[in-house]
This record gives sequence, structure tokens and C-alpha cells, in this order.
Amino acid sequence: MDKTTHSYIPTLVDQMQTGAIGRRDFLRKATLLGLSAAAAYGLSGLPAPATAAEPAALPKGGNLRIGMRCMEIKDPHLVDFAEKSNLIRQVCEYLTFTDAENITHPSLLEKWEVSDDLKTWTLHLRRDISWHSGRPLTADDVVWNLRRVCDPAIGSSMLGLFTGYLVEDYDTGEKNADQSPRMASRLWSENAIEKVDDYTVRLNCAAPQIAVPEHLYHYPMFIADPADGGVFGPGANGTGPFEMVEYTVGKGAKYKARADYWGEGPYLDTFEFVDLGDNPGASIAAMASRQVDGLSEADAVQINSMRNFPHVAVYEVQTTQTVVARMHPEIEQFKDKRVRQAMRLAVDRDKIIQTALLGAGTPAEDHHVAPTHPEYAALPKYGRDVEKARQLLAEAGYPDGFDFDMVTRPDPIWELNTAQVLAEQFKDIGVRINIKALPSAQYWEVWKTTPFSLTAWGHRSLAIMTLSLAYRSNAAWNESNYANPELDKLLTEAEGILDPKERSKVMAKIEAIMQDDGPIVQPFWRIFSTVMDKKVQGFELHPSQYLFAHQYAVSA
Repeated sequence: MDKTTHSYIPTLVDQMQTGAIGRRDFLRKATLLGLSAAAAYGLSGLPAPATAAEPAALPKGGNLRIGMRCMEIKDPHLVDFAEKSNLIRQVCEYLTFTDAENITHPSLLEKWEVSDDLKTWTLHLRRDISWHSGRPLTADDVVWNLRRVCDPAIGSSMLGLFTGYLVEDYDTGEKNADQSPRMASRLWSENAIEKVDDYTVRLNCAAPQIAVPEHLYHYPMFIADPADGGVFGPGANGTGPFEMVEYTVGKGAKYKARADYWGEGPYLDTFEFVDLGDNPGASIAAMASRQVDGLSEADAVQINSMRNFPHVAVYEVQTTQTVVARMHPEIEQFKDKRVRQAMRLAVDRDKIIQTALLGAGTPAEDHHVAPTHPEYAALPKYGRDVEKARQLLAEAGYPDGFDFDMVTRPDPIWELNTAQVLAEQFKDIGVRINIKALPSAQYWEVWKTTPFSLTAWGHRSLAIMTLSLAYRSNAAWNESNYANPELDKLLTEAEGILDPKERSKVMAKIEAIMQDDGPIVQPFWRIFSTVMDKKVQGFELHPSQYLFAHQYAVSA
């Protein structure tokens, strides 16, 4: 190991050799601390994973069509869905890449180094990458992108991830309507994001942060050409394997391969997304007729319908993808935390999993931290308790319950099914829910303002990422308007703890706050699945629903 190797790496090696941590845990931690994947695999004794296929073994040429919703993209740095990111990631790329095993690698970066206190991250760019326009990718491009997502005027969800170590909340000196201090966000220091030289950027953090490499692979953290000014569409400049040639919202997108791509592939000549609409039957029919060669996702009902198609291969993976029924705590009916507790106690999770997911899920615990997250802390389990829920409602002033609207969307169907089962279970404690299913486009216009809604959340490999995005005060994706200073403080503390076992001690406190005071009912963790035509080669299912067209090929 050289002098740039993080001082904690030898400790990790000792922990692995004594059995304190597993080899997979070692790989994950060591690579986050900047050790190359090749070195980490060598130390672990595990064989490095083979690429999807050796380049010489993959056929060249052809076109691939994947069915996926094609939503409007207002700004790459505002991307809030895997589908939107898939539209862009074929053209623009990320500094890092978190693979299907949740191990994070350099991508546009050659490597990174981190100080022993986790407060200084030095990012080294590859020197062989150019934009499609021919201009070299440099540190100036990276600094522009990082500073842009930290600007609260942009509204990127990166602001929530960066708050606490690159971004700080501060009192503006003004008052809100309720006379509380009006807070705003800014870089904690002008030197927080520093250009060292043309190919090196340094992050000088206000607090320790272990998840920087994974934050750099969050949906909207694309490295976009500053000359495009935050606009994306056909002809947009990028560093990726394809250029977009056509794009129509609600219809599809087409791409042409770049012969000058710096990385693996592409093997295809052309690639396209086909929007098959909201009707789940349309996706089944499109696969049956080979109108498309694969789907970005397929629910359990669709999988059961297609499993016996002779030309179809089924892919499944356990994820931290979930759905939350979240309440705005400032709304009269949800102000008292006893009401929120009652809503959680009304839920029979196993029944929801069997009814809405046909068994393709595992129970959640109302705190948005999964057992597969490395910092998960096991709290005492609790099940459905209708009597106690009714008692809590009565104590909160609702002995006869209340009526309320729940907003959701009909696509994908498992979300609407979940809302319907929840409504039936809430009825047993006297809470009468009227489900208002909005078309997806309309739903995402109101998802943060409606008082009670059902929202799907994608897979993230660390719980501290999801919590920062969804529940940190003032975070762009804080759809529940939840603000708890104690949770914010604990979250910042957890983000700076390297050892997951130590981090889980803080996470136990966060999970307890969420179960006691939090704004969500969370019934399950979902098993993610999809299908591809067997002629598609090089495909590997990513738990985040990401698609990498440059890795795929089609056989004749």
C-alpha cells in the first residue's frame, strides 16, 4: 500500500482476516476509502467479477429497444426518477459508478483519496476523456456541476445529500408566516469545492462524510456540459457512449452510438426507449410480439404472465426500493404524533405484500432503513394492533376517526394496489380514506404539496442517503415537510462514522425517532424484476433500475 492509502485500510484487512467483517463488507468499505477495486479484490481473496462479456465475445451492431416511460426532463440536475436518469445516462456520465453489488468505482474519475478524518476528498479526473464536441473534460467542468447542484435556486436534490458537509443551512434574519426563522442554504465555505489543477478537484468538508463517492452517483449528479446550461435533449453534449438523436415525451427516445467513446463498448449501432404507456398489459403484449426487446421493469403480475414466453429471460433482485404513505405533520389531522403512530399500527404488512406484490417483498419497519443497509439497527418488532391504534386516535381527539384523501398514481399497478389495501386496513381503525389516483404526470406536479400521498422510493445502498434526501429539514425531496432538528443532528453525526457497526448505534436513535414521531407508514421492501429477450447479451439487473446500453449487445 502506498502513502495515499487511507490509514483505516489495514484495520479493515485485520477485521476481515479475523472474521469481524465479511469479504463483501471489506470490498465495500475499502473502495469507498479510495482503494482500487482491483486491489480490494486482491486483498479480499475474492475473484474480481468478470465483465458482462469480453468485448471480443459480444456481437457488434444492431438496434436494441427497451420499453420505459419517457418523462419530461426539465434539467439534468433535477432528475428525480431512474427512468429520467436512464434517458440521460446514455449521453452524460457520473464521476463514480455504484455497481449491482453496491461497490462504488471511479468512472469519469481515475481515483479518489480521502483524509483520515473523512473531511478532505481529492478527486482525480481521467485525462483521456473528451466531450462529444472534442473539448477535453477538465476540473472546471466538474466544479461548475458541483457548485450548480449546491445552488438552492436550482432546486436539485443533491442539496439534501450535501447538507451537513458541503452545504450549510443558515438563518436569513427574516421570519416565516408563523414567525419562525426563515432558513436558507449555501456552501459552508467559498473553498468547499476547490479546483486544484486542470484534472483535480478537492472537496473541503465542514464535517466528516463517508458516502461522498456514492453521493456522486445519485440520479441528478450528471457531469453536464456547462455550455448546455442545464438543458438536455437531442444534440446535448456529453462524454457518454451515445448521442441522443430523437426524444418525444410520452413516446420514446433514439440514440446513435459514438465510435470515439473512451470506455467499454458500445456494441450496438443504435438504441431506443419506447414508451408503452400506463397499461401494464401493453408491456406484456409488446414483449409477446417482440415490439420491444426488454422492459425497464416489470411487476409480479407481468412477470407471471411472461415467465413462460420461450424467448424471454426473467431477472429479479432484492432491493431497498419501497413505497411510503406519508403525512404532512402540519396538517390538522396529522399534527398529533399519536395519529401518525396509529396509522402505523393499523398495517398488516404481510397481507399487503401478498396482496399488492404477490409475495415479492419483505416487511419494512416505518423508518426507511432496510435490513440490507450496512448501518441498519434491529429494533423491537411490532405488528398490527387495531385496538391500540383506536386508543391513540381517541387520545388525539379522534374517537370516531376521520375522513381524508390519499393521492397516488395508477402506474405501476402495484402502487395503486398498495394504496387500496392500506385504505382497507385504515378503515378498521376508523380512518376512512378516499383514494385519488392521478396520472403520473399530474401526480409528480403535486407530490410534495398534497397532505397525504403514497410515493415510491428507489433503491439506495446506504440508509444515510435516503434519510438525507427524504427527511432532512429543507431537503428538496422532503415530501412530508418533516422537520426534526434532533434527527438532522443525528443524521449528520451518522454520515461521519466510518464503521457501520458504530454508525448503527446512531442509526438506532434515528430509527426510533422515525417510529415514534416520523411522518410515514412503510409497509415493505420490494423485490425488483424485469424481463429481456434472450437475444440480449451483456445485461445485468441493477437494483436501482439503471440501464447501461453501452454494455448490451444483440445476437442475430
